[in-house]
Amino acid sequence: MRVLVVGSGAREHALVLAMSKDAEVTALACAPGNAGTAALSESYGVDPADPAAVTELAKRWQADLVVIGPEGPLVAGVADAVRAAGIDAFGPSAAAARIEGSKAFAKDIMTTAGVPTAHSEIVDNPARLDAALARFGPTWVVKDDGLAAGKGVVVTTDLAAARAHAMTLLDGGHPVLLESFLDGPEVSLFCVVDAAGTVVPLLPAQDFKRVGDNDAGPNTGGMGAYAPLPWTPDGMVDDVVARVIQPVVDEMAARGCPFSGLLYAGLAITSNGPEVIEFNCRFGDPETQSVIALLRSPLSLLLRASARGELAAHPPLDWAEGSSVTVVIAADGYPGRPRTGDPITGAEVEGVLHAGTRRRDDGALVSAGGRVLAVVGTGPTLEAARADAYRKVDAVHLAGSHHRTDIALRAQRGEIGVPVAG
Repeated sequence: MRVLVVGSGAREHALVLAMSKDAEVTALACAPGNAGTAALSESYGVDPADPAAVTELAKRWQADLVVIGPEGPLVAGVADAVRAAGIDAFGPSAAAARIEGSKAFAKDIMTTAGVPTAHSEIVDNPARLDAALARFGPTWVVKDDGLAAGKGVVVTTDLAAARAHAMTLLDGGHPVLLESFLDGPEVSLFCVVDAAGTVVPLLPAQDFKRVGDNDAGPNTGGMGAYAPLPWTPDGMVDDVVARVIQPVVDEMAARGCPFSGLLYAGLAITSNGPEVIEFNCRFGDPETQSVIALLRSPLSLLLRASARGELAAHPPLDWAEGSSVTVVIAADGYPGRPRTGDPITGAEVEGVLHAGTRRRDDGALVSAGGRVLAVVGTGPTLEAARADAYRKVDAVHLAGSHHRTDIALRAQRGEIGVPVAG
C-alpha cells in the first residue's frame, strides 16, 4: 500500500521508519517531514493542519492510507476531509479529537462513563480564580483547557506560581482547568481503536515531562521515555482497557462521535488503582519512539485495520523481547525560545530519530526546533537499553544542547512502586 504520514516530528520519523521496513508498504511519503524522514520517504511541503491541502496531496499522490501524527491537524478535521475523499485515514474525526482538544469535554465523557479521574473544576473568569484555587492544593495542577503541545500544564506546591500560570492562561482568553493531584507513578497507554469499538492496547510506557534530571524545572513536550514498564502490576493493561478505555470508547460512540485512531490515556497508578490524568487523540511523543521500536507486527496493517473498522479480525500483536529507552536531545534555550541553525553531527545513524532538524542548502544537518533529536536504545534488559541509548547520545554533537541523564534510571534500580491503599 501507499502510505502518507502527516507531521514533522520524531514521532513521525518513528512511524515512517517502521513502515519503511514493512513489506506491505510499496511507497512512503511524509508531509512536511524533516531531514530524517526525507532519507526514508518522499517529502512534500504542505501545511499539516490544512484539511484541503492534505487531502489534495493524498489524492494527487494516490495514497491508500493517510496516517495523521499531530493533534492539531486532527482537531482541525484533516481525518474527516481525507475520509470524505474516499481515502483510508488513521486518526479520529474532529468531533472525536475533542477528547484532547477540550479537557472539559474529556472530563464530561469520563464522568458520564464512570471512569476514575482527578476531581476538577473549570475557571473562565479571573474573579472566581482565587476561590477555586482555595478548593485545591497543597499541590496544584493548572491546565490550559485547549491544545498546548504538552506545555500548558503547571504542577506546583507554590500557590503563587499556580495563580500566575492560571492568570496567564485567562489573560490569553483560555479557560483554566484545575485538578486535584494524583499520587503514584504515571503510565502512558496507547490503544489502537476503530469505529466499531474494538480496542487493541500497545505496550505501556512512561515519559519524562520535566526538563531536568530528578524531574527538576518546567514541563516540556517530553524529554524521554521507556517501554515496557517492569514495575506495573500484573493485569494492569487489561484493567485499564476494561475500566478506562472501553467505557470512554463506548460513551463517545453513544454520543455520535465514535473514536477511530490512537487513543492515548495518561494515567496515574494510585493507591486506588489507575486514574486518568488526560487523554490524547494521537500517538504520544516521545513514548511512540520507544513503543514502536519493539513492535514486530506490520504497522501499516494495524493502522489500516483501525481506519477500516476491521481491528476485531487483526491478529494478536507480536512484540520483541527486551526494553527500549528514548532520550531527547534539546536545543539551547528549550523549553523557552530555542536556538536554531546549529550544525549537528553524529545523528545520521540507526536509532537516532529526527524532530527539529533541516538540511541547509550546502547539505549540512542543522537544528530547527526545540526538541531536536530522539535517540532510541534497545536491549535485552532495561539497563542494556539505557546503555545503548546513552552511547548514541554521547556520539551526537550539537552546540549548547541538553538532555536528561536519568531516563528510566529509577525503573532500572527498582525504585518505582505503586502506592498501597492506607
